Amino acid sequence: MAIRKKSTKSPPVLSHEFILQNHADIVSCVAMVFLLGLMFEITAKASIIFVTLQYNVTLPATEEHATESASLYYYGIKDLATVFFYMLVAIIIHAIIQEYVLDKINRRMHFSKTKHSKFNESGQLSAFYFFACVWGTFILVSENYISDPTILWRAYPHNLMTFQMKFFYISQLAYWFHAFPELYFQKTKKEDIPRQLVYIGLYLFHIAGAYLLNLNHLGLVLLVLHYFVEFLFHISRLFYFSDEKYQKGFSLWAVLFVLGRLLTLILSVLTVGFGLARAENQKLDFSTGNFNVLAVRIAVLASICITQAFMMWKFINFQLRRWREHSTFQAPPVRKKPTVTKGRSSRKGTENGVNGTVTSNGADSPRNRKEKSS
Repeated sequence: MAIRKKSTKSPPVLSHEFILQNHADIVSCVAMVFLLGLMFEITAKASIIFVTLQYNVTLPATEEHATESASLYYYGIKDLATVFFYMLVAIIIHAIIQEYVLDKINRRMHFSKTKHSKFNESGQLSAFYFFACVWGTFILVSENYISDPTILWRAYPHNLMTFQMKFFYISQLAYWFHAFPELYFQKTKKEDIPRQLVYIGLYLFHIAGAYLLNLNHLGLVLLVLHYFVEFLFHISRLFYFSDEKYQKGFSLWAVLFVLGRLLTLILSVLTVGFGLARAENQKLDFSTGNFNVLAVRIAVLASICITQAFMMWKFINFQLRRWREHSTFQAPPVRKKPTVTKGRSSRKGTENGVNGTVTSNGADSPRNRKEKSS
């Protein structure tokens, strides 16, 4: 789908401004090349690696599923090509939401440059978090994660995934990889780039870690929990930009944020520290995807605990900053005491000011100008 932004002047082809204005069209053409490659026998084998999921196996029917065989997937190096293609799709969807939804709202609300940038960020992330949270919840319900929590560590390694599970992880990796070129496309300020890089890097590190270590069950639960809390924050931020009196959403988010961190730690310790620690097979085996050894378990728990502590530290600083701003805003203005001087200067001060403060027109009052002219 081509997306054309209207502009009064057309910049030179392949210039900096040309790429920024037409990056969605350029990416759409690149994605179309892979789709057209499926139509020809010569290029179909190469294009299918980018478009469809790879490494599928068909398991024979069991007693529980006697009527149909199950098609499951595992991961491999070809997944990088699939992530690349859906990264292009994510860039196109990002541009569609920006042009047809967020830009129209921005033109109506007349935000400042700072609010304009934050509104776009929250608008994009709230749409992504909502979609991913609903999709992840559907997978949790369909695969009975809620009714049977022991599935988080039982029968590890979880090296075989359903189509929905693998496509979910491929989409997550593709979305957060697309955030890197978006820093350039959205003209992100230099001072904001380090914060964004840390933010994106943490997501990629944990999602890829859960995917490669075959902890996709635990990763899915923690992602859905985290995405729900983040969605509440960004949707509250959008309401706050439309009406600055709206504060209830942030109060609810603050409570759920702390609860989310506690639940994340509890589920991680329960799964990795107790469930996997008591499993019979605790040997490192790359062929079967078994990483259930003490060193890996300690590394996983350490990374989760450090990340949760870092998020709580940022959260506390954010709340303290809001509290200081709120208290400063509500504090009554400090009135200066009148300065008492003797003689002629005191009379002059009372003529030119009120309570010892000089008025805006006191220095150039008509009486003073008349005295100077005489």
